Amino acid sequence: MTFCSILFENSEGSIKEETVKALGFFVDLNLDQVIAAITSTKQEYNLEPFFYTPLSQVKAIQYRQEIARDLENETLKKKVDTFAEEMSVVRRYLALVDKLYYQYHKEGWFLEAVQTYCSAVTCLVDDLNHANLQSRGLLAVREYLTNYANSSGFTSLLAEAKKIKAGLSTIKYCVIIKDSTVKVRKYEAEIDYSVEVEKTFEKFKQGAVKDYRLKLAAASGMNHVEAQILNLVAKLHPEIFARLDDFCVQHSHFLDETIRIFDREIQFYIAYLEYISKIKRSGLTFCYPQISQQSKEIYDYDGFDLALAAKCVSENSPIICNDFCLKGQERILVVSGPNQGGKTTFARTFGQLHYLASLGCPVPCVSSSNLSPPGQKIFIENEPTLSISGTIGRSTSRYRRQGDDRGGRRREDSDRLLSGRVEHPRD
Repeated sequence: MTFCSILFENSEGSIKEETVKALGFFVDLNLDQVIAAITSTKQEYNLEPFFYTPLSQVKAIQYRQEIARDLENETLKKKVDTFAEEMSVVRRYLALVDKLYYQYHKEGWFLEAVQTYCSAVTCLVDDLNHANLQSRGLLAVREYLTNYANSSGFTSLLAEAKKIKAGLSTIKYCVIIKDSTVKVRKYEAEIDYSVEVEKTFEKFKQGAVKDYRLKLAAASGMNHVEAQILNLVAKLHPEIFARLDDFCVQHSHFLDETIRIFDREIQFYIAYLEYISKIKRSGLTFCYPQISQQSKEIYDYDGFDLALAAKCVSENSPIICNDFCLKGQERILVVSGPNQGGKTTFARTFGQLHYLASLGCPVPCVSSSNLSPPGQKIFIENEPTLSISGTIGRSTSRYRRQGDDRGGRRREDSDRLLSGRVEHPRD
């Protein structure tokens, strides 16, 4: 298959415009807390829009479930983490290039960015080729990366970067400093006196001694004197520096766009799996729900509130799990119980399970089915007071008419009860 995205099986299903605002029910379901915790360590990737966009097609959900299953393999996940770390270094180097002032200083860091990028790609190709992949998404990534790594564009980029780096590493020069004058000339096989001095005093060394050498802070950049020295070195070795100039111009946009997008999107899975791994270590279970357009049966066994579970795990408190099941002609769940009996938590769990399933993520329960049927919509838990009054007002009129038909005391009780609810709406 042709690779488009690790989040969307085809371009038609991808996000046309990323949602930057959480959906209205997030606060009611405590999903705002969950998503904030998931993305807190991945800020550079801007993952929130992916968690704000549920999927509506069964195949799209299954596509993500397959990838998440593959990434639960710890060895594979570590390989992807290594790739992500190297790509993060590439971005850091390129950001540094934009901030630097001196030409050869910028070009040196640009060359480092290219080499790090090439290393990240070639290593990931090798790692994926040795991995037992099952998902359509990662198999397509492997095919794409293999073709890309073997392309003439990439191989020439890698070869030229290596040649230039090797050429620069062979340069030796002498700096002559006298008063305020600095001169640079070619190296002429002069003796390295620092090595000779160390050899001379080596025989006087007796065991561990205190190091009196001055510790110089690492420089944050290149000063004007260093930059001028480098310019003079470039004049002594014009050929290799000319190649460096040309290389930076020709490959100014060396990052492959598909790989750049993959580097970001794969973190959707990594971030979620890392988040739930802490909860799984406490003994709680996650599963991949079965999704069907034909079956109306919905069930969940040992489900739990994900936000509450994260809090309880951090406090070493127990978690209460619940089941629910709708089968046959059943379509409605009625939850009753005393105050503080867990009704709201159960309702939040129900909503969380459905929404997380619609993202293609493993959900917090032992087993589940059909949690995210296409066309499903989640409504907020508490309607605004005005809306409640209007709804109850309409109900009052309807039940009053029924009371009139039945007459007498029952009508008075009904009016009194319903009028009280209109004046004092409750959750």
